[in-house]
Amino acid sequence: MSVIKSQHIFLPKKQLDLSKWSVIACDQFTSNKEYWDTVKNYVSGSPSTYDLIFPEIMLKTVDRQEYIKQVNKNMQSFYQAGFFEDVGPCMILVNRKTKQHEKRLGIMLNIDLENYSFRVENKALIKATEGTIVDRIPTRVEMRKDAIFELTHVILLYDDRKLKIAEKLYEKKDELEKLYDFNLNLDGGHITGYKIKNVDEVINKFNALLTPEYLKETFNSDCPLLFAVGDGNHSLATAKEHWNNIKPTLPHEIIDTHPARYALVEAINIHDSGIEFSPIHRIITGVKKLKNFVKGLKKLYKVNLKKDDPNSYTTFTMLVDNEKETFYVPKNTPKAIKLVQDYIDNSTSKNFEMSVDYIHGEEELKNLCASKKNSVGIFFPTIEKNELFEFIIKSGMLPRKSFSIGEAKEKRYYLEAHKIKLI
Repeated sequence: MSVIKSQHIFLPKKQLDLSKWSVIACDQFTSNKEYWDTVKNYVSGSPSTYDLIFPEIMLKTVDRQEYIKQVNKNMQSFYQAGFFEDVGPCMILVNRKTKQHEKRLGIMLNIDLENYSFRVENKALIKATEGTIVDRIPTRVEMRKDAIFELTHVILLYDDRKLKIAEKLYEKKDELEKLYDFNLNLDGGHITGYKIKNVDEVINKFNALLTPEYLKETFNSDCPLLFAVGDGNHSLATAKEHWNNIKPTLPHEIIDTHPARYALVEAINIHDSGIEFSPIHRIITGVKKLKNFVKGLKKLYKVNLKKDDPNSYTTFTMLVDNEKETFYVPKNTPKAIKLVQDYIDNSTSKNFEMSVDYIHGEEELKNLCASKKNSVGIFFPTIEKNELFEFIIKSGMLPRKSFSIGEAKEKRYYLEAHKIKLI
């Protein structure tokens, strides 16, 4: 069975205001209450995916069980009101335009979760790129347990260096049915979607990326890897856990066809011109002994700048009391990130008053550091995207939250849906 499975995709019915229906991924602006307040006010009175998700910024401020019940109630209400329109078993060619990039092509498709793993596993054809924060999964699994639909912000990357899949489809976009074409709210840019009916042809092109010849030529390896998670790692891990939970309860004859076995994702070529890897920065708050914490960072890797080759280390910048300071770690970016992340984890585990948050965008980090006392902001380096697949194939996962695709406002907005419950 192929990694990719043709499944029914649902869109909001055409009469709805799509700019209010679509809101940004739940794991964005996790320290920016003002952003989410603005979203709530903007969509008020209109059917919106805001009412169908659990923004992570709310995890510590609301009763989780009650919030989940309300989300599932909203989804049931939306379904009964006919807000979801079935556009059939298909794929969707997506073009996303933002202030940063004129074009970013993706393909909405469903993947078989039996071929995905968020653990270190050599045989999985779909792999997590970085460590999963396991304690983030239970709440999401609870959300998914009674949900009729999944709304996705998952992006899977594939390595098509010869640009034979999405790019070739886009050349013939005028021959495809246009499903949506509108502006996303709050500076999210513009999004257009085209229906792909001939899914078998597209699946065959993806399968060509798994041939021994392509693997050897591209990665100097015979270990197959089709997709690497670019965004939404925890959401996809949640889908996998949910499937693992219900699979033993199902009659054998429907295991292959049950919709929860499949997850809706956007697949994007890592070599698309609209793809840019951005670092995910850290802010550590509640640091009572700032000098000691900073001193520890600077001891991670001792470098004599006058004598050592500057190519042997990477310079990190941190914000302490709104003043910039530097420290140095080995040149290998994944190793550098691991050293710093291990230090942060070790420090926060020993001091319950300290906590870490993961921040997309330099300005966002600067603003947060300026507003929070006893905090340290750390700007992380960028991982080179042309090394990603080979690193995962040969070395396993990156340290968690190692990179992001683009800036926060370039993240996926909830729009398309996939039914995961037999109803």
